[in-house]
Amino acid sequence: MISGTADLVVVIGDPVAQVRAPALLNAAFARLGVDGVTVPLHVAPPQLENVLSALGAVENLRGVLLTVPHKLAACAFADRRSAAAEQAGSANALWRAPNGRWHAENFDGLGFVTGLQDEGRRVEGRDVALFGAGGAGRAIAPALLDAGAASIAVFDPDEARVDELRTRAERWWPGRVRRGGVADLAQIDVAVNATPLGMRPGDDLPFDPAKLAGGTLVADIVMEPEITRLLHAAAELGLPTHQGIHMLSGQIDHYLSFFGLRN
Repeated sequence: MISGTADLVVVIGDPVAQVRAPALLNAAFARLGVDGVTVPLHVAPPQLENVLSALGAVENLRGVLLTVPHKLAACAFADRRSAAAEQAGSANALWRAPNGRWHAENFDGLGFVTGLQDEGRRVEGRDVALFGAGGAGRAIAPALLDAGAASIAVFDPDEARVDELRTRAERWWPGRVRRGGVADLAQIDVAVNATPLGMRPGDDLPFDPAKLAGGTLVADIVMEPEITRLLHAAAELGLPTHQGIHMLSGQIDHYLSFFGLRN
């Protein structure tokens, strides 16, 4: 039941049909006795600032979650940014303070690392290939490095995005991020798809798992479908896999605290 006093959390994306956050957050609200509801909003990029400005006038709004392709724009929209949002240059959560100022946070990287650790996957000392230098990739890279990853090779057809990720990382973790090349694929411990590829049935694979060494962990951040074409192909080759839902489940407690929704 949704009451007239319910607190509101919205999830904004384009597309948004694939998001799992409403189901997980609403289940958490029910479990914890929180009078709140999470709903998805399908918003095209040209309308994002208008929608966020309008949401700023909603008195019972407790927070906004952002998914593709809005994470970079949301970070720029905010008045204040956390250390994680600054390191990534992107945000997946916004909180409106009582004074009306928007605070940006990024839990993607922390959620991804937490999800790996909860599944018994080691991060420390691992060499990682990261496919995608967009909003998610820019959050996951610093979180992996902060958790002790030895190095990250970044793959993205947009060279400017790779260079920006490397430049940001160099401030905190000098010499540990490089542009990825074909030779890296056989020498890594973890391969991460941080692109939207896999959300649609006809999508290409973000990389060929057959080029990875045996035992390389293949992780995907795409949550719908749960078993993407990439994870299916990797499993067929006998490679260990890690589903995208773990990145989201690792963020739920952080969302509740950030939005002040713990009873």
